[in-house]
Amino acid sequence: MNQFKFGLNTSTIRPSGLMDKIKIAASAGYEAIELWNDDLTAYEEDGGSLADVKSALEDHGLTVPTVIALHGWLNTTGDEHVQAIEETKHRMNQAIAIGSQRIVASPPMEKADLDLGGKNYRELLEIGRELGISPAMEFLGFVQGINQVKDAWKIIENADHPDSTIVLDPFHIFRGGGDTEDMREIPAEKIAVFHFNDAPASPARKLQTDADRVYPGEGILDLRQMISILRSSGYNGVISLELFNPIYWKQDPLEVAKIGLDKMKSVVAS
Repeated sequence: MNQFKFGLNTSTIRPSGLMDKIKIAASAGYEAIELWNDDLTAYEEDGGSLADVKSALEDHGLTVPTVIALHGWLNTTGDEHVQAIEETKHRMNQAIAIGSQRIVASPPMEKADLDLGGKNYRELLEIGRELGISPAMEFLGFVQGINQVKDAWKIIENADHPDSTIVLDPFHIFRGGGDTEDMREIPAEKIAVFHFNDAPASPARKLQTDADRVYPGEGILDLRQMISILRSSGYNGVISLELFNPIYWKQDPLEVAKIGLDKMKSVVAS
């Protein structure tokens, strides 16, 4: 019996409308869906209600492991930080409104102060606890600072907060020059979500961008090793297909979602 739940990160079918994304995820057979704050904001600005989004998610039987994302909070101080925190509160409330228990907290593009980052992440977690949501620490392989598992984990250690969690992602481990074995240091209860994707043989690692991501099993990453580590940890949460490939965006989104789910299941079962 599979211990994981399969989710669709809606970046995979980005051109589709918000409500269409929800329908597609359910129709393709996913149990969970990750939505983006930018989509929620656009929907509200067009006169939509987040209560209707929550109802649609419930009607289609989809859970929301995370909403994406919080920015500008980690490396800032003073008035800039105050403004960033106000925006994070708004985004947290959006995520809460649609029933998500977590929201992704992204690192800055520049090099980061890990001590300040830990302090500010703890602040986010305290705000989240008051509101009813937990920010999950993310690393990004293409940024200058927090681009490996160990970097995000150091922020978590510095924050020293019981609600802290990490977002794991094969592409970012690869792109940041990280080590898959670093995943072994992460207890299952500290994993918010496992993003699933693969990386092609070319272009070279340091030249790859999110747009180069491919379906799981179609690239060069040792995804089976990562799944083995997840299993060993006891993780039983969501594995979420997160792609940003413009080739897929031009294709039928339901077909892309179905193919992606089949590819994920094949890798997990192998």
